Amino acid sequence: MDKLAEMLKSLELDQQLNIEEIPTIDLYMDQVTQLFERAYGEGKRKPDDKILTKTMINNYAKGKLLFPIKNKKYSKEHVMLINMIYQLKGTLSINDVKDVLDPLNTQTEAEPEKLSSVYEDYLSVVHKSHERLMNEVDILVQDVQDKKKDNSDLNSDYLEQFLLIASFAHMSNSYRKMAEKLVDELEEKHEKK
Repeated sequence: MDKLAEMLKSLELDQQLNIEEIPTIDLYMDQVTQLFERAYGEGKRKPDDKILTKTMINNYAKGKLLFPIKNKKYSKEHVMLINMIYQLKGTLSINDVKDVLDPLNTQTEAEPEKLSSVYEDYLSVVHKSHERLMNEVDILVQDVQDKKKDNSDLNSDYLEQFLLIASFAHMSNSYRKMAEKLVDELEEKHEKK
C-alpha cells in the first residue's frame, strides 16, 4: 500500500502556516492570499483550485469571523485566525466556525499578543493529530487487506479502494459529528451566561 502512503504525502496534510512564516507587518488582502497559496498550494486537489480568495476573506470579515480589520490591512493575528478558519471550514459550517472563534476573537481584539500562544498550541495539536492519522491509516490498510483476502468475489483492486473510501468517509463523518457536538456544547455554555 505504498501508493496510499504516497497519496497521503502528496496531500500535504501536515503542512501548516507556521507562526514564523507570517510577517510581523500588516498585509494587504492580495498578500494574504499569496501567503496561503504558497503555504497550501501543493496540496490542492486540482491545479486551478483556489486556496483562499478575496471573496472568502471579505465574507469572513462581514460575517464577523475576524475582529475588525484596520485600513484594509491584516495583522499577524488576522492571518492566524484566517488560517484557523481555513482549516475549520472544511468540516464545520461557517456559523459553527464563528461560534467556535467568537471568544478567541474577543480576547484577541483586547489582547492581540495572547493569540500567538493559542496558535502555537493549535499547531502542536494539529501536528499530533496528523501523526495519529498516519498510524491509523497503517492499521486501516492492514484491515482492508485482510478483508480483501477473505472476499474473492469482486475485483480485489476495486474492493480495496471501495473499502478504503468507505472507511475514510465514515471516519470523516464521525469526526465531523463529534466536532459539531462540541460546537453545540460550546453554544449551550455561551447561552447560559
